Amino acid sequence: MLNSILLGDSIEKIKDIADNSIHAIISDIPYGISYDDWDVLHNNTNSALGGQSEAQVKAGKVFKRRGKPLNGWSEADKKIPYEYQEWCSKWASEWLRVLKPGSSCFIFAGRRYAHRCIVALEDAGFTFKDMLAWEKNSAPHRAQRLSAIYQRRGDNLNYEKWSGWKVGNLRPLFEPILWFQKPYKTGGTIADNVLKHGVGAWNEQALEKYNTLDSGIEISSNIIKVATDKFDSGLHEAQKPLRLMQFLIELVTMEGQIVLDPFAGSGTTCVAAKLLNRNFIGIEAKKEYVDIANERLKNPKFALKCEQISFRVTD
Repeated sequence: MLNSILLGDSIEKIKDIADNSIHAIISDIPYGISYDDWDVLHNNTNSALGGQSEAQVKAGKVFKRRGKPLNGWSEADKKIPYEYQEWCSKWASEWLRVLKPGSSCFIFAGRRYAHRCIVALEDAGFTFKDMLAWEKNSAPHRAQRLSAIYQRRGDNLNYEKWSGWKVGNLRPLFEPILWFQKPYKTGGTIADNVLKHGVGAWNEQALEKYNTLDSGIEISSNIIKVATDKFDSGLHEAQKPLRLMQFLIELVTMEGQIVLDPFAGSGTTCVAAKLLNRNFIGIEAKKEYVDIANERLKNPKFALKCEQISFRVTD
């Protein structure tokens, strides 16, 4: 199991991992916003979900499917946040079980339902430590011009009146990273916990290492600017930057410790762990992504594209 990607449902597969055996969990979980079939985590009653309008087809990949409308009046849509929280609750207690006392858990949970993930993990027994901000260098903007809608209707008066207004969200350049911690022993100190379990503190030297002009990362306390380059895309719809995962791993673990990613996707967290001389366990439900992750793990330095950044990772 150690240093491998397990194929299967993480909610079931994680039950095979021993209690108090994992030093950190770092995972980009489904956001529950119907991005793709694997991200539909609610009882769907919208027959249009996943379809495409003519405008979406013309727009190309950015608008490849119709998501759930946030209309505010549909009783079914109002239940989506609750159903997402229920889904998080299905695995939260198992994550708590496998972590060592004092261990950190970083979760990419999305802006819309991150609060539901927080509640689910707090209910399971986690301490919500902080929310980090990952600032991206670019993001697709899906907001439609309100005037264009009136123009198609032939409503020239409102076309002029509402010029410059849009329907939708601002450009999503910020992604939250939720930082949880498993509580440590009652009556002890975090310093005692570090000596016993090897976790509980965070490494300031990791901030200094990655916060350099030529690393591709800019860190201002809990705001992390990481540019996504061409090597951080194309393997998974929700692929995250490898350097970002490396930073999070070095922030809370030491060499030889075990990092778990229950939603491994194309294996970025596991590749980062291997490059940093950490052990890892990944769990992924889709075989095609398991195969991609295993190919990356065969030659992780190639996946890193070391020639693109100045600092090196040794074997």
